[in-house]
Order: sequence, then structure tokens, then C-alpha cells
Amino acid sequence: MGRYDIARRIEGMDPQRDAIAICHLLAGYEFPWDITRALEIALLRTFCVPSIAKLLDKTGEFRHHTQKRYDDTGIIVSELFKWGYAHPRGQGFLQRMNAIHAQFPIANSDYLYVLSTFIYEPVRWCDRFGWRPLSTPEKQAMYYFWVAVGEHMGITQIPDSYEAFETYNQTYEQQHFTYAVANQRVADATRAMLLGWFPVGLRSLANTAIPALLDPPLLNALGWQSAPAGLTQLLKNSLKLRSRLLRQLPPRTLPDFFADQPIRSYPQGYDLADIGPETFISSQKSHGG
Repeated sequence: MGRYDIARRIEGMDPQRDAIAICHLLAGYEFPWDITRALEIALLRTFCVPSIAKLLDKTGEFRHHTQKRYDDTGIIVSELFKWGYAHPRGQGFLQRMNAIHAQFPIANSDYLYVLSTFIYEPVRWCDRFGWRPLSTPEKQAMYYFWVAVGEHMGITQIPDSYEAFETYNQTYEQQHFTYAVANQRVADATRAMLLGWFPVGLRSLANTAIPALLDPPLLNALGWQSAPAGLTQLLKNSLKLRSRLLRQLPPRTLPDFFADQPIRSYPQGYDLADIGPETFISSQKSHGG
């Protein structure tokens, strides 16, 4: 296989009809590492909205069970990318997510914003640091994929085009990104979790570097300081070098979905019934769910 064979294969597909197949290829073969990193930034962006952050802070999940909350989110998104929302396994994880969300009063506008980050953060990351940018059909497929997921979640008033939803995403951030103590509390807990992935001797450097790829509105809303300019440039240059090196490699022949990797919260593997806060899991068991 040639490096661009999957890209050429996608060119012959329909972005709406084949959205599941296209996103499967993007997340599992073309950009598995990049999409995971982009969705980590998407997660941080949702913390910049006080109405979202206050709910997350109130549940305590992001402060007391940060790794599991991160892993559960990654698993659900990955299972959807791997199987699609029409497959019984994908439907199972989608229904699980809906049941978890049903416990909380979440505004439709907040749902819409979070949904939009799953489209536009991967697009922006790949445009900046991917081994190639996403094509227009690939961007459209991401839009159709997540719109369908949103409809299965009961989200309403989803903008009717890729461009309109991107405008919603940008306008929402301009109107709602503002600092709140809850924002910083859930973001700091997530940052501490990320630092725990590094060897002890590298954690100070990693802590300084984490804000390097984050824009000023995001940093301000989280109460975080920007990274030193030199370190920021070094990290950006390293990611661009990585993209150039990846262009020289053969394409991936085996998938690398997040759900297929070792997951910290589930060293022995996971089942659908493991996903969610402990209070939710206990409630489901008591009701025979």
C-alpha cells in the first residue's frame, strides 16, 4: 500500500452516506494519535464554559475519578468510531452515554457546543500537525457522523451545514468562554492526571509544556499561564517534524483505536457495564440494568 492509498479510497466515498466508514478509517488508521490529542483539547475547551464546568465540578467525577472519567469518555468515542452508531455495539455505548447524561440537567446549547468540538478540534489539529490535512470530504464526513450521533442523543437545532456548525462553535466560545473557579478546578484535576502519565523526573517540564498548544481565550478561561515562548515553539516544531516523518512511512495496516490500547482504568479490559460513574453503575445493577 502507498502512503496516500487510504486518502484516495476516501475520495471515492460519499461523505454523508459513508460517514461511518470514513471516520473509522480516520480514527483507526490515518490519525489515531492525532485525533486522541485533539479530543483532549476538546475536553479542555468544554471546561471553559462555566455552565458545563460547574456541573462537572458538582458531580465530583473530574476531581475524584479523573482517570476513569477520561477513559470512559475516550472509550465511548472510540467505540463509536470503531463500530459506528448503526452497529449493535456502537448503539450500546451510545445508549449508555445517553443514560448517564439523563441524570443531569444539561442545556441543549451546551450539548451542541460539546458536539461541535468533536468535529472541529480534530480538523484543526490535523490542519496544524497531522501528516496531512483533512480533505473537504473528510471534514464533511466528520460533520455528518457527529450530527447523526447528536440526533441519537436527542440534541435539537443542530446547524444544517459544516460551515454553519463551525460558526456556532466559534460564536459560542466568544460568548461563553469566561473564567470561573469551577473551570479551573476540573481543568487542574485533568492536568494533574496528564502529568501522572510522565516519569517523575519529567513532570515539571511537562507541567510547563501542557499549555503550549492552547490559545489565549482557553488559557484565560481556565486561569492557566501560557507556556514560555521558546518551549511553545520547540513543541510546535517537534510536532511538525513528526508530521514530515510520518509522510515517509507506509500506511497503517492494523487499526489503533483508543479502545484497543491498554487503558489505565481497566488493565484487565472493560465491559459496557463498567462505563460510567460508580453511583450510576450501582444504580443500574440495583435495577437489573
